[in-house]
Amino acid sequence: MPELRQDPTTNEWVIIARERAKRPYDFLLDREVRLLPDHVEDCPFCPGNERLTPPEISVYHRDSDRSNWIIRIIPNMFPALTPKTTTEEKLVDSHFKARGGFGFHEVIIESPRHNETLSEMDELHVALLIQAYRDRYAVLSGDARVKMIIIFRNHGVTAGTSLEHPHSQIVASPVVSACAEKKSEIAGSYYNRTGRCLYCDINRWEIESGSRLVFGNDKFAVFNPFASRYPFEMWISPKNHQASFGNIEPADISELGKVLRESIRRMNSLLANPDYNYVFHTAPVEEENAKHLHWYVQIVPRIWTVAGFEIGSGIYINTIVPEDSAKFMREV
Repeated sequence: MPELRQDPTTNEWVIIARERAKRPYDFLLDREVRLLPDHVEDCPFCPGNERLTPPEISVYHRDSDRSNWIIRIIPNMFPALTPKTTTEEKLVDSHFKARGGFGFHEVIIESPRHNETLSEMDELHVALLIQAYRDRYAVLSGDARVKMIIIFRNHGVTAGTSLEHPHSQIVASPVVSACAEKKSEIAGSYYNRTGRCLYCDINRWEIESGSRLVFGNDKFAVFNPFASRYPFEMWISPKNHQASFGNIEPADISELGKVLRESIRRMNSLLANPDYNYVFHTAPVEEENAKHLHWYVQIVPRIWTVAGFEIGSGIYINTIVPEDSAKFMREV
């Protein structure tokens, strides 16, 4: 029978459609597999084409050899938000609130190789990528106008990417989204009632249950959430309380890199390299040290289609039971 489950972090309901339950091979898409070259002559992100991008903000090298970069960070050529405008508010048609599109939108070019995937990178490379995220977070959060920072990766056309070369993005916004405000309100109410962080408790519950736990290490737990909105959705959550990704300990950066790479590898192996998104959910800048908030990484394979019911109700239908999806991922 179908089951309604409530996400304790948002209070939103999800339908777990047990009667439609599928297995991993039911999600495999019939698509042409393209083998990408190591270098593309006209790709703006490939080495030798640096002139095709805005001047780099930052660059990372593997070792003392400074002639070859490993990671480049540049402004997005087509930014969603730009520092070239203001945060000034105004009314449109006397009723509708608007404001200048101030913000920052940056691209992290993750590798000089056009065809390298995150799951193929070695541990040092992935750790350097996490360090680059952390470094840019520190710089952007230092701007008093920035209130929220989102780090994300779109992999594949159905996940929203327009360039094949491996890259991720950072957007710094002058406003906090309604979604983030709602999650903070719910977590704050839980903390006021219990004196505990809701997300720390979720970590403990998932580890104690084990039924939705995929794997983990001393620092991070990886699980399919109880009320997963998406098939095979994974969360990577730090076991120690931390409201903001910006506060990650230097020693934990490499551990997060290992867990992130392993999570992507398991997903790729099980679902035949699907398109996917991952997002760093972290506290608003002004709540970086909050006792009730907790950062985590959400990984979502793009193997589903949002239909009319989801659009009309806001209630998602998940056609695989999270306990089953976690079991499949543990067995990979």
